[in-house]
Amino acid sequence: MTFVIVVALLALVRLVFEGDGDWTAESTATEAPLSSPMGDSIAARPIIEPHEVHPLAVSTPHRITGVTSYHAEFPDSNDTQLAAAHRWGVKPVKNRKDAEKRMNELVYMGINPYYHVDPLGASIPYLVPRASVLLQDIGRAFYDSLYVKGIPMHRLIVTSVLRSEDDVARLRRRNTNATENSCHLYGTTVDICYNRYQPITREVRNDTLKWVLSEVLRDMRKQGRCYIKYEVKQGCFHLTVR
Repeated sequence: MTFVIVVALLALVRLVFEGDGDWTAESTATEAPLSSPMGDSIAARPIIEPHEVHPLAVSTPHRITGVTSYHAEFPDSNDTQLAAAHRWGVKPVKNRKDAEKRMNELVYMGINPYYHVDPLGASIPYLVPRASVLLQDIGRAFYDSLYVKGIPMHRLIVTSVLRSEDDVARLRRRNTNATENSCHLYGTTVDICYNRYQPITREVRNDTLKWVLSEVLRDMRKQGRCYIKYEVKQGCFHLTVR
C-alpha cells in the first residue's frame, strides 16, 4: 500500500510540473538495450510502474511482431536447462521449512509490481537471486513493451517456481511421467503462463499479450540471460536462468 501511494503521488507531481507533453517525448527513446545480465536498470527506456498507466501516450505505437515460431524460438530442452540449473542453483531443499532456513541462498517471492504468483500447489515461492533478478527484468521489459505499443498494462502470471523434494515426490505419485530430476528443484527455473494475464487497467486479448511476451523472452534469450522451452500442454514458457 505504501508503494502504491508513493507511486501515485510521484505521478501526480510529474503531471503537474512537467505537463502531458513530456510523456510523449520520453516514449521516443525506446530502442536502447534491455537490462544487463547483472540486473542493471533498463536505462534510457521509459519504465511504467503498475499504477502510472498511460496506455495511449505514444503518438505512434510500435508494431507487434511476435515471433515466427514458438517452438523454433524457444527450443531449449530439459537437459540443456538442467545443466544451467546445476551451475547456478542451490542444493535441492527437502520442504518449505528447509527453504526458510536457507535465506542466504534463496529469495522469497512476495507481492511484486511486475508479476503475480498463482497459488502454488506443487512448488514454493523461492528463487536463487540470479533467477529473481531475471524474472524482475522480464516483468519490467514486458511493461515497457506494452507501453510503447499502446497496450493497456497487464502483469505476468507465474505458475511454478522452486519445487522441494516433497513436491516432486507428490507429483510423481499423481503422474508417473513427472521427472524426478526437475530443473525446478534448484531455484533457477520459473514457468510463466502465456494464456492468462492479470489486467491492471483494461483487459485485452490473451493472444495479443502472448505475442508481446514472446518478443520480450526472445530478446532475453538472445542476450544469453536464460534458456526457454515453449510448453504446449502446460500453457507456459518454461525458463531457466543462465
